[in-house]
Amino acid sequence: MKLLTKEQREKLLKNGAASAARLAEPDNEGETYDFHPVVKLFCPWGGGTWLLTELDPEEPDIVFGLCDLGVGCPDMGTVRLSELEAVRGPAGLRIERDRFFKATKSLSAYASEASQRGCIVA
Repeated sequence: MKLLTKEQREKLLKNGAASAARLAEPDNEGETYDFHPVVKLFCPWGGGTWLLTELDPEEPDIVFGLCDLGVGCPDMGTVRLSELEAVRGPAGLRIERDRFFKATKSLSAYASEASQRGCIVA
């Protein structure tokens, strides 16, 4: 299974372009948009979870979102899709896309909740 569908990739790129444009505004003080996650990825053999909102339009292998490696300290940041695609677990398992995930709140709301609980709940 591909980590991103064509539609998800397009939405992530659109969000990334909007954030890049906003950051380029002269009066902006580093604020970007607080998008709803577009996709949820997870590690089927462990606690890793990623809620992704944007792809970097300049380097579309870099994705931004809430990242949780399952060790109790979820954080917002970037990760390379190629690195997630290269991960292999027991019996060759791979990182997967949650086909049933529907975001119900903004990324910052998920991050706030994850900070309190020590893990992403989505």
